[in-house]
Amino acid sequence: MKAANITGASGAGAAGDDAIRQRVLSRLRTRIVLYCFVLFIINYLDRVNVGFAALHMNKDLGLSATAYGLGAGIFFLGYIAFEIPSNMIMHRVGPRRWIARIMVSWGILSCAMAFVQGELSFYLMRFLLGLAEAGFVPGILLYLTYWFPARDRAKATAGFMTATVLSSVIGAPLSGWILGSNPNWLGLSAWQWLFILEGAPAIILGVVTYFYLADRPQDGRWLDAQERAWLVATIDQENRQVESVGSHEFRTIFRDHRVWLLTLIYMFNAVAVYGVVLWLPQIVRSIGGLSDVQTGLVTAIPFVFAAIGLMLVARSSDRTGERKWHTALSALAGGVFLAASALAPTPLVSLLLLCAAAFGVWAVLGVFWALPTQFLTGAAAAGGLAMINGFAQVGGFAGPYLVGWIRDATQSFTPALLTLAAGPVIAALLCGFVSVKASGIGAARSSPAE
Repeated sequence: MKAANITGASGAGAAGDDAIRQRVLSRLRTRIVLYCFVLFIINYLDRVNVGFAALHMNKDLGLSATAYGLGAGIFFLGYIAFEIPSNMIMHRVGPRRWIARIMVSWGILSCAMAFVQGELSFYLMRFLLGLAEAGFVPGILLYLTYWFPARDRAKATAGFMTATVLSSVIGAPLSGWILGSNPNWLGLSAWQWLFILEGAPAIILGVVTYFYLADRPQDGRWLDAQERAWLVATIDQENRQVESVGSHEFRTIFRDHRVWLLTLIYMFNAVAVYGVVLWLPQIVRSIGGLSDVQTGLVTAIPFVFAAIGLMLVARSSDRTGERKWHTALSALAGGVFLAASALAPTPLVSLLLLCAAAFGVWAVLGVFWALPTQFLTGAAAAGGLAMINGFAQVGGFAGPYLVGWIRDATQSFTPALLTLAAGPVIAALLCGFVSVKASGIGAARSSPAE
Protein backbone atom coordinates (compact mmCIF):
# COMPACT_ATOMS: atom_id res chain seq x y z
CA MET A 1 0.00 0.00 0.00
CA LYS A 2 2.83 2.31 0.92
CA ALA A 3 4.60 1.49 -2.37
CA ALA A 4 1.43 2.25 -4.28
CA ASN A 5 1.18 5.63 -2.57
CA ILE A 6 4.78 6.41 -3.46
CA THR A 7 4.22 5.42 -7.06
CA GLY A 8 1.09 7.50 -7.22
CA ALA A 9 2.85 10.49 -5.73
CA SER A 10 5.71 10.11 -8.19
CA GLY A 11 3.29 9.91 -11.11
CA ALA A 12 1.40 12.93 -9.86
CA GLY A 13 4.67 14.85 -9.49
CA ALA A 14 5.74 13.99 -13.03
CA ALA A 15 2.33 14.99 -14.38
CA GLY A 16 2.53 18.26 -12.46
CA ASP A 17 6.00 19.02 -13.81
CA ASP A 18 4.86 18.29 -17.35
CA ALA A 19 1.86 20.61 -16.93
CA ILE A 20 4.14 23.39 -15.70
CA ARG A 21 6.54 22.71 -18.57
CA GLN A 22 3.78 23.02 -21.15
CA ARG A 23 2.59 26.31 -19.65
CA VAL A 24 6.11 27.71 -19.54
CA LEU A 25 6.91 26.65 -23.12
CA SER A 26 3.70 28.20 -24.37
CA ARG A 27 4.60 31.50 -22.72
CA LEU A 28 8.21 31.35 -23.96
CA ARG A 29 7.16 30.74 -27.54
CA THR A 30 4.77 33.69 -27.47
CA ARG A 31 6.88 36.11 -25.48
CA ILE A 32 10.42 35.28 -26.67
CA VAL A 33 10.52 33.17 -29.84
CA LEU A 34 7.83 35.14 -31.64
CA TYR A 35 9.45 38.47 -30.78
CA CYS A 36 12.96 37.31 -31.71
CA PHE A 37 11.46 35.88 -34.89
CA VAL A 38 10.17 39.34 -35.85
CA LEU A 39 13.56 40.89 -35.06
CA PHE A 40 15.33 38.35 -37.25
CA ILE A 41 12.97 39.01 -40.16
CA ILE A 42 14.07 42.66 -40.05
CA ASN A 43 17.72 41.65 -39.60
CA TYR A 44 17.81 39.20 -42.47
CA LEU A 45 15.89 41.50 -44.78
CA ASP A 46 18.41 44.29 -44.19
CA ARG A 47 21.27 41.85 -44.76
CA VAL A 48 20.08 40.45 -48.10
CA ASN A 49 17.92 43.19 -49.66
CA VAL A 50 21.03 44.24 -51.56
CA GLY A 51 20.21 41.30 -53.85
CA PHE A 52 17.07 43.13 -55.04
CA ALA A 53 18.67 46.56 -55.00
CA ALA A 54 21.31 45.15 -57.36
CA LEU A 55 18.69 44.77 -60.11
CA HIS A 56 18.98 48.55 -60.62
CA MET A 57 21.84 49.66 -58.35
CA ASN A 58 24.54 47.78 -60.27
CA LYS A 59 23.70 49.63 -63.47
CA ASP A 60 23.43 53.03 -61.75
CA LEU A 61 26.78 52.60 -59.98
CA GLY A 62 28.53 50.73 -62.79
CA LEU A 63 29.17 47.59 -60.72
CA SER A 64 30.26 44.40 -62.51
CA ALA A 65 29.05 40.99 -61.34
CA THR A 66 32.41 40.41 -59.66
CA ALA A 67 32.32 43.79 -57.90
CA TYR A 68 28.77 43.19 -56.70
CA GLY A 69 29.66 39.68 -55.49
CA LEU A 70 32.65 41.04 -53.58
CA GLY A 71 30.58 43.82 -51.99
CA ALA A 72 27.76 41.45 -51.10
CA GLY A 73 30.23 39.08 -49.49
CA ILE A 74 32.47 41.63 -47.77
CA PHE A 75 29.65 42.17 -45.29
CA PHE A 76 30.71 38.90 -43.69
CA LEU A 77 34.31 40.04 -43.14
CA GLY A 78 33.04 42.81 -40.89
CA TYR A 79 30.67 40.33 -39.29
CA ILE A 80 33.50 37.90 -38.52
CA ALA A 81 35.74 40.62 -37.09
CA PHE A 82 33.34 41.58 -34.28
CA GLU A 83 31.32 38.40 -33.71
CA ILE A 84 33.11 36.93 -30.69
CA PRO A 85 33.74 40.29 -28.92
CA SER A 86 30.08 41.21 -29.43
CA ASN A 87 28.78 38.01 -27.86
CA MET A 88 31.17 38.21 -24.92
CA ILE A 89 30.01 41.78 -24.26
CA MET A 90 26.39 40.61 -24.39
CA HIS A 91 27.14 37.81 -21.92
CA ARG A 92 28.54 40.45 -19.56
CA VAL A 93 26.10 43.38 -19.93
CA GLY A 94 22.94 41.39 -20.72
CA PRO A 95 20.92 40.67 -23.88
CA ARG A 96 18.40 43.49 -23.47
CA ARG A 97 20.90 46.33 -23.72
CA TRP A 98 23.23 44.76 -26.26
CA ILE A 99 20.65 43.46 -28.74
CA ALA A 100 18.97 46.88 -28.68
CA ARG A 101 22.33 48.52 -29.45
CA ILE A 102 23.00 46.14 -32.33
CA MET A 103 19.61 46.83 -33.90
CA VAL A 104 19.83 50.61 -33.78
CA SER A 105 23.36 50.51 -35.24
CA TRP A 106 22.54 48.25 -38.15
CA GLY A 107 19.31 50.13 -38.88
CA ILE A 108 21.18 53.40 -39.28
CA LEU A 109 23.82 51.84 -41.53
CA SER A 110 21.24 49.95 -43.59
CA CYS A 111 19.48 53.24 -44.34
CA ALA A 112 22.85 54.80 -45.18
CA MET A 113 23.36 52.16 -47.90
CA ALA A 114 21.04 54.35 -49.98
CA PHE A 115 23.85 56.87 -50.42
CA VAL A 116 26.70 54.72 -51.74
CA GLN A 117 28.33 56.28 -54.80
CA GLY A 118 30.51 53.56 -56.34
CA GLU A 119 32.59 50.44 -55.69
CA LEU A 120 34.64 51.76 -52.77
CA SER A 121 31.74 53.23 -50.83
CA PHE A 122 29.70 50.09 -51.57
CA TYR A 123 32.46 47.90 -50.09
CA LEU A 124 32.90 50.20 -47.08
CA MET A 125 29.20 50.37 -46.19
CA ARG A 126 28.73 46.62 -46.53
CA PHE A 127 31.74 46.05 -44.27
CA LEU A 128 30.41 48.51 -41.65
CA LEU A 129 26.96 46.92 -41.82
CA GLY A 130 28.59 43.57 -41.05
CA LEU A 131 30.36 45.10 -38.04
CA ALA A 132 27.08 46.55 -36.78
CA GLU A 133 25.11 43.29 -37.16
CA ALA A 134 27.85 41.12 -35.62
CA GLY A 135 26.62 39.29 -32.56
CA PHE A 136 22.91 39.48 -33.29
CA VAL A 137 22.37 35.87 -34.42
CA PRO A 138 24.70 34.16 -31.89
CA GLY A 139 23.38 36.58 -29.29
CA ILE A 140 19.82 35.40 -29.85
CA LEU A 141 20.97 31.77 -30.00
CA LEU A 142 22.70 32.25 -26.64
CA TYR A 143 19.65 34.07 -25.30
CA LEU A 144 17.46 31.06 -26.15
CA THR A 145 19.75 28.81 -24.08
CA TYR A 146 19.07 31.06 -21.09
CA TRP A 147 15.35 30.35 -21.38
CA PHE A 148 14.70 27.01 -23.11
CA PRO A 149 15.42 23.55 -21.69
CA ALA A 150 17.71 21.50 -23.96
CA ARG A 151 15.02 19.05 -25.09
CA ASP A 152 12.97 21.90 -26.55
CA ARG A 153 15.82 23.94 -27.98
CA ALA A 154 15.84 22.74 -31.60
CA LYS A 155 12.19 23.71 -32.13
CA ALA A 156 12.79 27.08 -30.46
CA THR A 157 15.86 27.67 -32.63
CA ALA A 158 14.02 26.57 -35.76
CA GLY A 159 11.16 28.93 -34.90
CA PHE A 160 13.69 31.76 -34.71
CA MET A 161 15.60 30.64 -37.83
CA THR A 162 12.40 30.40 -39.86
CA ALA A 163 12.64 34.17 -40.01
CA THR A 164 15.51 33.80 -42.50
CA VAL A 165 13.11 32.29 -45.00
CA LEU A 166 9.96 34.19 -44.09
CA SER A 167 11.90 37.42 -44.52
CA SER A 168 12.47 36.34 -48.11
CA VAL A 169 8.86 35.18 -48.55
CA ILE A 170 7.72 38.62 -47.37
CA GLY A 171 10.72 40.66 -48.41
CA ALA A 172 11.05 39.43 -51.99
CA PRO A 173 7.57 40.60 -53.09
CA LEU A 174 7.92 43.73 -50.94
CA SER A 175 11.28 44.60 -52.48
CA GLY A 176 9.93 43.86 -55.95
CA TRP A 177 6.95 46.11 -55.28
CA ILE A 178 9.12 48.99 -54.05
CA LEU A 179 11.32 48.74 -57.13
CA GLY A 180 8.33 48.30 -59.43
CA SER A 181 6.49 51.30 -57.99
CA ASN A 182 9.59 53.37 -58.79
CA PRO A 183 9.26 56.06 -56.09
CA ASN A 184 11.35 59.13 -56.89
CA TRP A 185 10.71 61.11 -53.71
CA LEU A 186 13.35 63.70 -52.86
CA GLY A 187 15.24 62.82 -56.00
CA LEU A 188 16.22 59.34 -54.77
CA SER A 189 15.93 56.22 -56.92
CA ALA A 190 13.77 53.20 -56.12
CA TRP A 191 16.73 51.09 -54.93
CA GLN A 192 17.74 53.91 -52.55
CA TRP A 193 14.25 53.98 -51.03
CA LEU A 194 14.42 50.21 -50.75
CA PHE A 195 17.32 50.53 -48.28
CA ILE A 196 15.69 53.39 -46.33
CA LEU A 197 12.20 51.88 -46.02
CA GLU A 198 13.51 48.44 -45.03
CA GLY A 199 16.20 49.79 -42.67
CA ALA A 200 14.02 52.13 -40.58
CA PRO A 201 12.09 49.36 -38.72
CA ALA A 202 15.34 48.11 -37.15
CA ILE A 203 15.88 51.48 -35.46
CA ILE A 204 12.33 51.55 -34.12
CA LEU A 205 12.34 47.94 -32.87
CA GLY A 206 15.79 48.45 -31.35
CA VAL A 207 14.30 51.02 -28.99
CA VAL A 208 11.33 48.72 -28.25
CA THR A 209 13.71 45.84 -27.49
CA TYR A 210 15.43 47.76 -24.71
CA PHE A 211 12.15 47.94 -22.80
CA TYR A 212 10.63 44.60 -23.87
CA LEU A 213 13.23 41.87 -23.32
CA ALA A 214 14.08 40.33 -19.95
CA ASP A 215 17.67 39.14 -19.56
CA ARG A 216 17.14 35.88 -17.63
CA PRO A 217 14.28 33.69 -16.35
CA GLN A 218 14.77 35.28 -12.92
CA ASP A 219 13.66 38.57 -14.53
CA GLY A 220 10.64 37.11 -16.32
CA ARG A 221 7.83 38.77 -14.37
CA TRP A 222 5.33 37.57 -16.96
CA LEU A 223 5.86 34.03 -15.55
CA ASP A 224 4.14 33.26 -12.25
CA ALA A 225 6.28 32.29 -9.25
CA GLN A 226 5.85 28.53 -9.74
CA GLU A 227 6.66 28.69 -13.46
CA ARG A 228 9.68 30.89 -12.87
CA ALA A 229 11.03 28.62 -10.11
CA TRP A 230 10.61 25.51 -12.31
CA LEU A 231 12.37 27.12 -15.27
CA VAL A 232 15.28 28.50 -13.21
CA ALA A 233 15.79 25.12 -11.52
CA THR A 234 15.62 23.21 -14.82
CA ILE A 235 18.11 25.45 -16.64
CA ASP A 236 20.51 25.46 -13.66
CA GLN A 237 20.41 21.67 -13.42
CA GLU A 238 21.09 21.28 -17.14
CA ASN A 239 24.01 23.72 -17.01
CA ARG A 240 25.58 21.69 -14.22
CA GLN A 241 25.15 18.51 -16.28
CA VAL A 242 26.76 20.11 -19.33
CA GLU A 243 29.67 21.33 -17.20
CA SER A 244 30.24 17.74 -16.05
CA VAL A 245 30.83 16.52 -19.63
CA GLY A 246 31.85 19.69 -21.48
CA SER A 247 33.19 23.22 -21.17
CA HIS A 248 32.04 26.39 -19.43
CA GLU A 249 35.20 28.55 -19.60
CA PHE A 250 35.80 30.82 -22.60
CA ARG A 251 39.42 29.83 -23.22
CA THR A 252 38.53 26.16 -23.72
CA ILE A 253 36.67 26.73 -27.00
CA PHE A 254 39.83 27.42 -29.02
CA ARG A 255 41.37 24.03 -28.24
CA ASP A 256 38.17 22.02 -28.58
CA HIS A 257 38.25 20.26 -31.96
CA ARG A 258 34.46 19.87 -31.87
CA VAL A 259 34.00 23.64 -32.03
CA TRP A 260 36.27 23.88 -35.09
CA LEU A 261 34.55 20.96 -36.79
CA LEU A 262 31.11 22.46 -36.26
CA THR A 263 32.45 25.77 -37.61
CA LEU A 264 33.49 24.06 -40.84
CA ILE A 265 30.13 22.32 -41.17
CA TYR A 266 28.21 25.56 -40.77
CA MET A 267 30.63 27.40 -43.06
CA PHE A 268 30.23 25.00 -45.99
CA ASN A 269 26.45 25.07 -45.64
CA ALA A 270 26.57 28.89 -45.55
CA VAL A 271 28.29 28.91 -48.96
CA ALA A 272 25.03 27.64 -50.47
CA VAL A 273 22.68 29.64 -48.23
CA TYR A 274 24.14 33.06 -49.01
CA GLY A 275 25.18 32.26 -52.55
CA VAL A 276 21.55 31.47 -53.31
CA VAL A 277 19.97 34.27 -51.26
CA LEU A 278 22.11 37.11 -52.59
CA TRP A 279 21.93 36.02 -56.23
CA LEU A 280 18.50 34.42 -56.54
CA PRO A 281 16.71 37.58 -57.78
CA GLN A 282 19.24 37.90 -60.61
CA ILE A 283 19.10 34.16 -61.34
CA VAL A 284 15.31 34.40 -61.61
CA ARG A 285 15.56 37.56 -63.73
CA SER A 286 17.93 35.75 -66.11
CA ILE A 287 15.02 33.48 -67.11
CA GLY A 288 13.74 36.51 -69.00
CA GLY A 289 10.44 38.32 -69.41
CA LEU A 290 9.72 38.95 -65.71
CA SER A 291 8.92 42.33 -64.17
CA ASP A 292 10.34 43.43 -60.80
CA VAL A 293 7.11 42.38 -59.03
CA GLN A 294 7.02 38.99 -60.81
CA THR A 295 10.69 38.43 -59.98
CA GLY A 296 9.91 39.07 -56.32
CA LEU A 297 7.00 36.62 -56.30
CA VAL A 298 8.94 33.82 -58.02
CA THR A 299 11.97 34.39 -55.79
CA ALA A 300 9.78 33.87 -52.71
CA ILE A 301 8.65 30.35 -53.70
CA PRO A 302 11.76 28.33 -52.67
CA PHE A 303 11.75 30.00 -49.26
CA VAL A 304 8.28 28.63 -48.47
CA PHE A 305 9.78 25.15 -48.80
CA ALA A 306 12.80 26.24 -46.76
CA ALA A 307 10.47 27.20 -43.88
CA ILE A 308 8.74 23.82 -44.06
CA GLY A 309 12.10 22.04 -43.95
CA LEU A 310 13.25 24.04 -40.95
CA MET A 311 10.24 23.18 -38.84
CA LEU A 312 9.73 19.54 -39.86
CA VAL A 313 13.36 18.49 -39.36
CA ALA A 314 13.62 20.35 -36.03
CA ARG A 315 10.42 18.73 -34.79
CA SER A 316 11.75 15.29 -35.74
CA SER A 317 15.07 16.02 -34.05
CA ASP A 318 13.46 17.16 -30.80
CA ARG A 319 11.13 14.17 -30.81
CA THR A 320 13.99 11.65 -31.15
CA GLY A 321 16.74 13.59 -29.38
CA GLU A 322 19.05 12.94 -32.37
CA ARG A 323 20.95 15.91 -33.81
CA LYS A 324 23.96 14.85 -35.90
CA TRP A 325 22.30 12.76 -38.61
CA HIS A 326 19.37 15.13 -38.96
CA THR A 327 21.95 17.81 -39.77
CA ALA A 328 23.97 15.59 -42.12
CA LEU A 329 21.06 14.22 -44.16
CA SER A 330 19.47 17.65 -44.52
CA ALA A 331 22.73 19.13 -45.86
CA LEU A 332 23.31 16.19 -48.21
CA ALA A 333 19.80 16.42 -49.69
CA GLY A 334 20.16 20.18 -50.09
CA GLY A 335 23.46 19.88 -51.97
CA VAL A 336 22.25 17.11 -54.28
CA PHE A 337 19.06 18.94 -55.24
CA LEU A 338 20.93 22.24 -55.73
CA ALA A 339 23.29 20.52 -58.18
CA ALA A 340 20.32 18.96 -59.95
CA SER A 341 18.64 22.36 -60.28
CA ALA A 342 21.67 23.67 -62.17
CA LEU A 343 21.36 20.87 -64.73
CA ALA A 344 17.56 20.90 -65.11
CA PRO A 345 16.24 20.95 -68.69
CA THR A 346 13.61 23.68 -68.14
CA PRO A 347 13.21 26.71 -65.83
CA LEU A 348 10.15 25.13 -64.16
CA VAL A 349 11.99 21.91 -63.29
CA SER A 350 14.94 23.98 -62.08
CA LEU A 351 12.64 25.97 -59.78
CA LEU A 352 11.08 22.80 -58.34
CA LEU A 353 14.51 21.29 -57.65
CA LEU A 354 15.63 24.57 -56.11
CA CYS A 355 12.63 24.34 -53.76
CA ALA A 356 13.76 20.85 -52.70
CA ALA A 357 17.31 22.15 -52.21
CA ALA A 358 16.03 25.00 -50.02
CA PHE A 359 14.10 22.47 -47.91
CA GLY A 360 17.35 20.64 -47.10
CA VAL A 361 19.89 23.46 -46.87
CA TRP A 362 17.74 25.61 -44.58
CA ALA A 363 16.66 22.64 -42.42
CA VAL A 364 20.27 22.55 -41.22
CA LEU A 365 19.89 25.97 -39.59
CA GLY A 366 17.38 24.81 -36.99
CA VAL A 367 18.77 21.47 -35.82
CA PHE A 368 22.48 22.34 -36.09
CA TRP A 369 22.47 24.77 -33.17
CA ALA A 370 21.34 22.06 -30.75
CA LEU A 371 24.76 20.38 -31.21
CA PRO A 372 27.20 22.87 -29.62
CA THR A 373 25.03 23.45 -26.54
CA GLN A 374 25.34 19.74 -25.74
CA PHE A 375 28.89 20.42 -24.56
CA LEU A 376 29.15 24.20 -24.07
CA THR A 377 27.62 26.37 -21.37
CA GLY A 378 28.27 29.72 -19.66
CA ALA A 379 31.09 31.83 -21.13
CA ALA A 380 32.13 28.90 -23.33
CA ALA A 381 28.65 28.87 -24.91
CA ALA A 382 28.75 32.65 -25.44
CA GLY A 383 32.15 32.50 -27.11
CA GLY A 384 31.61 29.16 -28.84
CA LEU A 385 28.32 30.07 -30.53
CA ALA A 386 29.85 33.36 -31.68
CA MET A 387 32.99 31.63 -32.90
CA ILE A 388 31.05 29.02 -34.89
CA ASN A 389 28.64 31.53 -36.41
CA GLY A 390 31.35 34.15 -36.94
CA PHE A 391 34.11 32.16 -38.59
CA ALA A 392 31.51 30.20 -40.57
CA GLN A 393 30.58 33.47 -42.29
CA VAL A 394 33.65 32.91 -44.45
CA GLY A 395 31.15 30.80 -46.37
CA GLY A 396 28.83 33.79 -46.53
CA PHE A 397 31.64 35.79 -48.11
CA ALA A 398 32.80 33.01 -50.45
CA GLY A 399 29.37 32.01 -51.79
CA PRO A 400 28.27 35.36 -53.30
CA TYR A 401 31.80 36.19 -54.49
CA LEU A 402 32.24 32.83 -56.25
CA VAL A 403 28.90 33.20 -58.02
CA GLY A 404 29.87 36.65 -59.30
CA TRP A 405 33.35 35.60 -60.39
CA ILE A 406 32.13 32.44 -62.15
CA ARG A 407 29.25 34.35 -63.74
CA ASP A 408 31.65 36.92 -65.22
CA ALA A 409 34.03 34.18 -66.41
CA THR A 410 31.41 31.88 -67.98
CA GLN A 411 28.39 34.14 -68.61
CA SER A 412 26.29 31.37 -67.01
CA PHE A 413 24.81 30.57 -63.60
CA THR A 414 25.04 26.79 -64.15
CA PRO A 415 28.68 26.25 -63.06
CA ALA A 416 28.13 28.73 -60.21
CA LEU A 417 25.22 26.71 -58.81
CA LEU A 418 27.23 23.48 -59.14
CA THR A 419 30.01 25.11 -57.12
CA LEU A 420 27.55 26.21 -54.42
CA ALA A 421 26.11 22.68 -54.26
CA ALA A 422 29.46 21.26 -53.19
CA GLY A 423 29.26 23.20 -49.89
CA PRO A 424 26.36 21.34 -48.23
CA VAL A 425 27.68 17.98 -49.50
CA ILE A 426 31.03 18.63 -47.80
CA ALA A 427 29.17 19.75 -44.66
CA ALA A 428 27.24 16.46 -44.65
CA LEU A 429 30.44 14.44 -44.91
CA LEU A 430 32.04 16.38 -42.06
CA CYS A 431 29.04 15.62 -39.84
CA GLY A 432 30.18 12.00 -39.80
CA PHE A 433 33.21 13.04 -37.73
CA VAL A 434 31.19 14.85 -35.06
CA SER A 435 31.37 13.09 -31.71
CA VAL A 436 29.40 14.80 -28.96
CA LYS A 437 29.30 13.05 -25.61
CA ALA A 438 26.11 14.62 -24.35
CA SER A 439 24.81 14.35 -20.81
CA GLY A 440 21.44 13.07 -22.01
CA ILE A 441 19.62 16.31 -21.32
CA GLY A 442 18.78 16.86 -24.98
CA ALA A 443 16.87 13.63 -25.46
CA ALA A 444 13.17 14.10 -25.81
CA ARG A 445 10.58 12.14 -23.87
CA SER A 446 7.17 11.46 -25.23
CA SER A 447 4.38 13.54 -23.83
CA PRO A 448 0.69 13.47 -24.66
CA ALA A 449 0.68 17.25 -24.73
CA GLU A 450 3.31 17.47 -27.46
